[in-house]
Amino acid sequence: MPHCGEFVAALNGINSQKPVAETGFGVSCEEEEANQVKTDVKPDRRSRDNARVTITDLSQALNLTKGTVSRALNGYPDISETTRVRVIRAAQAMGYRPLSQAQAIKTGRSCSLGLVIELSAHDAHRPFLAEFLAGLTQAASKEGWTLTIATSESEGDTLGIMRDLVHNRKADGFILPRVLWNDPRIAFLERENTPYICYGRAKNHQNTSYFDACSESSMAEAVAMLTGLGHERIAYIGSASHYAYSHLRRDGYRAGLQSAGLDVDPALMIEELLCPEETAKAARQLLSMKHPPTAILCATDMLARGVYDFANAMGLKIGSDLSVVGYDGSPEARAMWPRLATFSVDNRKAGAALGEMFIARVRNMDAPLQQELIAAEFCPGGSVGAPAKTPDALAQHMVRLLADHMSFD
Repeated sequence: MPHCGEFVAALNGINSQKPVAETGFGVSCEEEEANQVKTDVKPDRRSRDNARVTITDLSQALNLTKGTVSRALNGYPDISETTRVRVIRAAQAMGYRPLSQAQAIKTGRSCSLGLVIELSAHDAHRPFLAEFLAGLTQAASKEGWTLTIATSESEGDTLGIMRDLVHNRKADGFILPRVLWNDPRIAFLERENTPYICYGRAKNHQNTSYFDACSESSMAEAVAMLTGLGHERIAYIGSASHYAYSHLRRDGYRAGLQSAGLDVDPALMIEELLCPEETAKAARQLLSMKHPPTAILCATDMLARGVYDFANAMGLKIGSDLSVVGYDGSPEARAMWPRLATFSVDNRKAGAALGEMFIARVRNMDAPLQQELIAAEFCPGGSVGAPAKTPDALAQHMVRLLADHMSFD
């Protein structure tokens, strides 16, 4: 099985002195904050002398029974939230660390969130991952849990690793990022009766617990903004349909057109694209139409880069000759010129929310499904403006430009 943990520090500039998989009680990127948490006990001398603090020590310091302390640490629902927080804060202050193997045997849980990252995916190293992992680690550490991370090379490899992590008591369940429309991980974990929380909404998301940004609303908002500026021909470039977000963002684009009283023209929609090179060709196809679009809405910032590449090669002025809107709020969007107008999600907060939701789910498996939607934040940019040319005028302009750039591939 691929190594767990050490992969994390190498991803996207994450700086850590130890693998995230080792993060646990009192040992985390939030250690300084935890040390400042107020508690009603003073740190025990043994914590300063590196001697192991036990349940008995916590029990005596808090004047609670060992059973109450143990159940509070393990998240049993019969312990009040006030008592649970009091015990956890005391454990952090005194430097208590549970023996993971003994804890797993006693409770049947390892108190570890699982995350398997498939490296074969085209965007497995997207910048969002660093912030996402930071938030997930923060949530785990706050509750005294660990985060176990593994990498895989294929879909089948992913499912095998998940099975091994659960059977070897290295994970109590999984956070599922980059949810697929028909996600085999969901079907597998349902069969295995293993807890999970999705970062995204699959085809049958009504039956799953998830956290997601309402990207379909963002797409509809983008269409409303563009029509408000005077655009009447708005194209859409979408990603691969096996990703769940692709369906949602396309549906949002369609809904936006309908709300604006515009027809949904299939000729203005090109999907199943994964890279800027493909998008550049799609942009050429769209702008070579008899009535080309004056604005292009892209499902991701990465796809928008391909539109920029084509426009720049042709000498089109983005923001006037052609408006472009993306989605992701990536560093790449901020580096484009003019700056790409896009929608951003706080992935650190998303990771923290998913971690909290997962732990709550494991602690009470009988609770209703947890489903939370947030709004993405619009980030203005110079890539959007009133159309400088009508579709007919743009078509004539493109004829001249294409004649001068016959060598563009």
